[in-house]
Order: sequence, then C-alpha cells, then structure tokens
Amino acid sequence: MDDLASFNQSKWDELARQGVLYARPLLDLTLETARQWLDPYGYLGDVRELDVLCLASGGGKQSAAFSVMGAHVTVLDLSPAMLARDQQAAVHYGYSIELHQGDMRDLSRYPDAHFDLVWQPYSINFIPDPQPVFQQVARLLKPGGHYHLQIHNPFVQGLEETSWTGAGYLLSQPYINGAEMYEAPWEFEDTQGSLVKVPGPRAFRHTLSAVINGLAALGFNLRGLWEEVGQDPDALPGSWDHFIRVAPPWLTLWFSS
Repeated sequence: MDDLASFNQSKWDELARQGVLYARPLLDLTLETARQWLDPYGYLGDVRELDVLCLASGGGKQSAAFSVMGAHVTVLDLSPAMLARDQQAAVHYGYSIELHQGDMRDLSRYPDAHFDLVWQPYSINFIPDPQPVFQQVARLLKPGGHYHLQIHNPFVQGLEETSWTGAGYLLSQPYINGAEMYEAPWEFEDTQGSLVKVPGPRAFRHTLSAVINGLAALGFNLRGLWEEVGQDPDALPGSWDHFIRVAPPWLTLWFSS
C-alpha cells in the first residue's frame, strides 16, 4: 500500500467511525425501495443471479441494495471500517457476501470476465489517474457487461457552498486533469445529530474528456449520463441545497463493454 492509499484509508476509517452518511448501512430496504434507491433512472434491469462487483463501495449501501435484489455481490474497499458496514448489512438481511480489503488500482485477485456488472459510486476521484482502474474493469467484465461510474463533476470541482460571493459561486482552481484539489474539511451531522468536521481523503480532478476518451479507447460504449441536480427551488444562496442546484457536484455514467 502506497502513501496515498494509507492516507485515504485512515481518513475513510475515521469518517466511518464518526458516522458520515456514506458509512450508514441501509437496513430498511425492500425489493422496491432497493431498486428505487439504486437505480432511479430505471436503467438497471433484472440483476437476479448476476455477479456484481461493488468497487471502492464500502459502507453497506450498494451491497445491501444489490443483495436484496438477488445479485451475487462482491465488495472491494480500501477501508476495513467501511467494509464492516457491509458485513453489518449482510448479517441484518441474512445474505452472504464477499468482502475484500484492497486498493481499487489493484484488482489482480479477480479473474478475467468474472463480473456482469461493476458498480463504482463516487470514489474514482480519490486517485490521481483512473486509467489503470478502467483497464482492469475492462478485463473483469464479461462480454456485454456494464460499468456504472460516478465521478465528481470536473467543471465545478473545487467549489463549495462557502464559495458563494453574493452573486455566484467563485470558481478559481485551474481545469487540469489529474490535479490534486483542495477541499474543505467534511462537515456533517453524526448519528447523534452533532456537527462534526473531519478532514477528508485526498481528491483529484478527472476531466470529462479524460474519462470518456479513456474508456472509449478500451472499447467501452457510453449508454447514458446524468447530472445529480438539487431540487429545492427555495434554497438560500450559500446553502448546500442551493449550491447543488447551481453546480451539480456529481455525474453518473453508464458504459457497456
């Protein structure tokens, strides 16, 4: 494990212990709510008996939803504390799951053409170069398999709701692929409702052209792209809800192999 992985693992372990939202397992899912939470765009189809890799996806959310929907689920994540949440969900629902602690940049433990679907929520931006991950995902997918990828919207990365100037959100960091981004400490309410500030993992910008062209070069076909936009028309400027209406922070992309 290199210095970046060690640093980010320690940060995710700490965030999990503090009760960040992403480390709170989904323990009240039904088949219907699992599908709606996982696939609001209605793009997924029937996943029963499919082999799914939840990549850099610990926390007990995606793994729980896929398992409730009948898939065979494997989770790889850097953080043992995050993987513990997946185990918690598995025990709660009574399903079996494969949990592996490791770096998304090294998927050599998995054989070729092993998964029908690789599902990667927001995590690729915690490494400086996604191409080695993309190459391994291409190797792992069965012919006709799918890759679901969520990335930070590169056009607004570096902005925070605190960037509000009174007229807009100030964008100041250069648009450079692979650049490390300064991010303010993560601020959230823990499970007891107390406000917590925790320094987050190191994060990097990946330009949209680098992501799309990098996957296209490996033979992937883009099937869809969505922005996650805030829905509160009355949100106050400078609040998180207003910020995500103006500068949607995440993009969701679907690819087929």
